[in-house]
Amino acid sequence: MKKLIIFAFLGLGTLAFSQNVKNTREDGKQKTALIVPTEQKELDAKKKAAEEKAKLPKPYDPKADAQADIAKVIAQAQKEGKKIIIQAGGNWCIWCLRFNNFVQQTPELKEIVDKNYVYYHLNYSPDNKNEKVFAQYININEQQFYPFFIILDKDGKKLHVQQSEILEDGKGYSKAKVKQFLENGKV
Repeated sequence: MKKLIIFAFLGLGTLAFSQNVKNTREDGKQKTALIVPTEQKELDAKKKAAEEKAKLPKPYDPKADAQADIAKVIAQAQKEGKKIIIQAGGNWCIWCLRFNNFVQQTPELKEIVDKNYVYYHLNYSPDNKNEKVFAQYININEQQFYPFFIILDKDGKKLHVQQSEILEDGKGYSKAKVKQFLENGKV
């Protein structure tokens, strides 16, 4: 019994002393706080991103006939005298959902889009990669980062392909950069 108690005491003592503890506050006074291991921070970040993703609108339709949809978008753009913006990505992509939500929830940006573009969300997912549609605008063998944007004139001719990382700011997007992109069709 004594050996069991000694082993239990040693085990608990080792566990207590193996924890990372920060003992001073910024003002120099003592405090004790457990530092969260990196793995836990990563899990918390993934959980937070999943919760955010669940709340955001899902504009991509993996079952859509993208070729037919884009033909309709081109006809609408011709009729309205607007350019076309194709946002490539999928509902699996937090950055794709964030961009869509950012533009839709920022009145100044939404106004620019509504005035100047016919907007289409081109799905890329395991369910539907839309390879034939993408091949009309990009080299599908090159690495793509999502979202990216394909800007077309009113007749469906490609004007520019814009990567989105230049538009990012922290965990979101820069209003000034996105505004510049939407006004000029590129950054």
